[in-house]
Order: sequence, then C-alpha cells, then structure tokens
Amino acid sequence: MGARTLPTLDLKRNYARVKDEITEALAKVLESQHFILGPEVKALEEEVEQYLGVPSAVGCASGSDALLLALMTLGIGEGDEVITTPFSFFATVSCIVRTGARPVFADVDPRTYNIRPDLILEKVTPRTKAVIPVHLFGQMVPLEELRKPLEERNIALVEDCAQSFGAWRNIEGKPLRSGAVGDMGCFSFFPTKNLGCYGDGGMVTTVRSDCAERLRRLRVHGADSTYFHKEMGLNSRLDAIQAAILRVRLRHVSAWNEERRQVAERYRLLFAEAGLLDRIAPPEEMKENYHIYHQYVVRAERRDALLAFLGEKGIAARVYYPLCLHLQPCFAFLGYGEGDMPVAEALTRDVLALPIFPELTAEEQEWVVATIAEFYHL
Repeated sequence: MGARTLPTLDLKRNYARVKDEITEALAKVLESQHFILGPEVKALEEEVEQYLGVPSAVGCASGSDALLLALMTLGIGEGDEVITTPFSFFATVSCIVRTGARPVFADVDPRTYNIRPDLILEKVTPRTKAVIPVHLFGQMVPLEELRKPLEERNIALVEDCAQSFGAWRNIEGKPLRSGAVGDMGCFSFFPTKNLGCYGDGGMVTTVRSDCAERLRRLRVHGADSTYFHKEMGLNSRLDAIQAAILRVRLRHVSAWNEERRQVAERYRLLFAEAGLLDRIAPPEEMKENYHIYHQYVVRAERRDALLAFLGEKGIAARVYYPLCLHLQPCFAFLGYGEGDMPVAEALTRDVLALPIFPELTAEEQEWVVATIAEFYHL
C-alpha cells in the first residue's frame, strides 16, 4: 500500500455521486445523434437563465471564448481601453489583447483578492470602453459601486464569472447572482469549476437583447443562417454531450456549493484551534456576499517552504497565481513594471490554495491543518 495522498480536487469522488444520472444523460444524446448545439444546449441555456435570473444565456466552447465573444459583441477594438485585474487567470487579459484593445490594470484588495472598484474608477479615461472585474476564487466584487458610474460614462460592465457560478451578493436588498449584474457575465465550465463539464465549455449571460442576438451569431462564424455570414465570428459552439453533463450537474451545484462553504468554515475553525492564525490568513468573505469557495486560498508565512513540506507529506497545494498578469513577458509591451501593482504582487508571494471540494472529509482537513502546524513547529 502506497503512502497516503490528498489532491487539491478529487473529481472521481464527485463523479461517483452522479454517475447514474450522467450515464442516462449521455445515452440520450448518443441516441439522438445531435452533437453540436441543438435541443440539449438550448435546454441548458434556459435552465441557466432560470437559475441565474437572467433573460439570456448563450453557450459557447470555453470560458476564454466567452470573454472574447463578449468583447466582440460590444465592438471593443483598436484604440479602446479595458480595465481589469492583474491577479487572475491569463484569459482575462488575453481576450482584451486579441480584440486589439489595451488592458489597463487596477490593484486588488489584500483580504478578498478581488479588484477594488475605487481604483477602477481612478483608471477611467475617455478611451475606456469596458471593465472586466473577476469574481476571484468564488467571491463577487461589489459591483453596485461600479454600475451607475460606468453607466453614466457609457462603459460596459463585463463580469468574469469563471470561478463563481452560484455565488451571489446582496445588492440593494436583493440577492443577485454572479453574471446577473453587469451587461454580460462570462462563465467557464472547465472540469475543475464548481459547475464543470467533462471537457471544455463556456457561456455568456446578458441582460441586453441586442447583445444576445449578436452573441448567438458570433459563436457560429457570424452567420444568421447557414452559409450566410453577416460578420466575422468564431467557431465557438457548445456541444450537446457537455450540455447534457452540465444539466445533470446544475441540479446539484447549489448543494455542492453549500458543502464547500462548510469545508471552508471547518478550515477556519481548525486554524484557530491550532493557533495558526498568526501564520495563516484564511480568505475573508465580504459582507453581503455568498462565497462559493471555488478555491480555498490562504496567505501563508514562508509560503514556498510550506508548499514543499505539504508535498513531501502527500498533500497537494497550488499557487494561484505565481506571477501577476502585468508582469507576464507577453504583456511587456504595455509598459508595466514591478511595484506598479503592489498588493497583487505581494499576493503572488504569499497565497496558497489548499485542498477543497464538496467531498473533502473532516478527518482529511484535520490532517492538512496538523501538517501545517507541524511545519510551523506548533
């Protein structure tokens, strides 16, 4: 018998819970022999619309394509500026550059890791055409601080919801889900997401009927009907097999998100009991937010040494993210340098993602925390 190990995410445990439902859903698609878009994708779009409380949801091939399609739909291009965070996955910024627009960065909150609305507003210029706040690790940005000021300036608000399906925020006395606040919301269904499929998949939500119509056209090469192309688009269609899988998993995602929250709370209590709160800073849930803990990211003293120690003991942990986007070599042409985004840069040296998934047991968490305490000689 090998040494004990613990992954950051165990997809096999989750699959076991819905295996029979998945098998039935896949058989239905195989019998239909309808694999691209079609009734299964349309049904998923309608179910997501109902779940999120949005008028339109448009499936596409990936979360990266969702961001790109959103900016294309808005007509973002050469000479435009789009404000976003330097502390996120690469696609948040690459989609801006691909349109010909220029990314402009605003620094983040050291407690939530999310972009700060006040710093966004400081970066607005006459060339600003859109803002992409990222609801990082499962927690929403306070978008109510942005909606009116951006609307007054005719600046689009595009939510990057890749890590936040099911998260919500109480805005003006009403719980609004991630993807239902801005002009558009962009989702990834990569397998590791809280709502993930078994391949690639994405979706764009919008409250604007004009945007919904153009999104549906752009995802099929810019065609309104087969072989008749109104504009240049992408080949970014969601396939029926992934849609069928997502329809099954959508039925369970709220329960799984709640289980993740229970895991997060257990971590917090265990850290406190172990006397680790002067070495480990747990993530903070902003008031009025419902955090779904896509990742459980702490700030850790001597992070790199702790990461190595956990690995030696069989516990997987990861760094999200080791290098800010404004310092990535491919974005050197933007002219940013070290020190320009001090909070985000500090996070890259301190953050550590610990194992979190709905099926993580209390005993496994106790092992993780005990191992961290061992590292700090507590």
